[in-house]
Amino acid sequence: MRFFSDNAAAVHPHVMDAIAAANTLDTAYDGDRWSKALDGRLSETFETAVRVLWVPTGTAANCLALAALCPPYGGVVCHRDAHIQNDEGGAPEFYTHGAKLMLAEGDGAKLTPDGIAAVIDAVADDVHRVQPHAISITNATEYGLVYDPDEVAAIGALAKSRGLGLHMDGARFANAVASAGCTPAEVTWRAGVDALSFGFVKNGAMSAEALVFFRTDLADATLRRRKRAGLLLSKGRYLAAQILAMLDDDLWIENGRAANARAATLGAQAGGRLVHPVQANELFLRATPAEAAALRAKGFDFYDWAPGEIRLVTAWDSPVEAVAALAEAIGAL
Repeated sequence: MRFFSDNAAAVHPHVMDAIAAANTLDTAYDGDRWSKALDGRLSETFETAVRVLWVPTGTAANCLALAALCPPYGGVVCHRDAHIQNDEGGAPEFYTHGAKLMLAEGDGAKLTPDGIAAVIDAVADDVHRVQPHAISITNATEYGLVYDPDEVAAIGALAKSRGLGLHMDGARFANAVASAGCTPAEVTWRAGVDALSFGFVKNGAMSAEALVFFRTDLADATLRRRKRAGLLLSKGRYLAAQILAMLDDDLWIENGRAANARAATLGAQAGGRLVHPVQANELFLRATPAEAAALRAKGFDFYDWAPGEIRLVTAWDSPVEAVAALAEAIGAL
């Protein structure tokens, strides 16, 4: 009964069918009909004209976006616990050719305008100091908290006033939108976001993420960066087909709601053990080593996050029976 990571979730059957349907001779790279359909389909989703690149990983989506928004001599403001800071092996610095991550504070890995301004205002405007060029936020955050449209808009207004680009790491974008009850447009470009890493792998796809540019002028150079990085797959139609399948009948948001609902079931039994409110599909619980061992002895798999703290992650396909059994086990601790 696995609650280690939604990265381990199954591929949705509709996505599997779409991959099989794309298994036919077509133009290579991104000239196929599936890849060419992405701009139009995601423009409908976001209610504005966008440019879209498929990539195989979230790391690639994040770092190509940052490279588009920040020069090698610039800086990107992000949370101290952001995925791009702690979990991407130096890839942001590699893809940007040396841009600096400028770390800010905030509860639950959420940035605020004041927290961002504290970092920016401390930088002297001279040639000896790295100057900020972009801000990166994660929705849902690394602690499962969700930015609502107003919170993003406040950061977007700050970014615009300071001449900074705004990137959103949306590895769990579906969970965030489902939780906030907003439209994709409201929490992205209407709030000032320039580029979105739209995650699908955690939510039912096999190997495809979408890099969505609301500033469409950034896309052409990123096409070249993608090639130079070795990420232009010769059979890109299989990635595009996955993304299109996830958009069919809003499957992406349906799967996000399903994962969130399973997390809410667990959270209802956690009580005072919760380190953060349950807003998406991640839970962080206080548990002693003995309690964690007791849960594992019953067959549950999860991540030891910090001393005295465990992380549980639900997915779109987490078995209802396993969720119920874990909820009961948590309640019995």
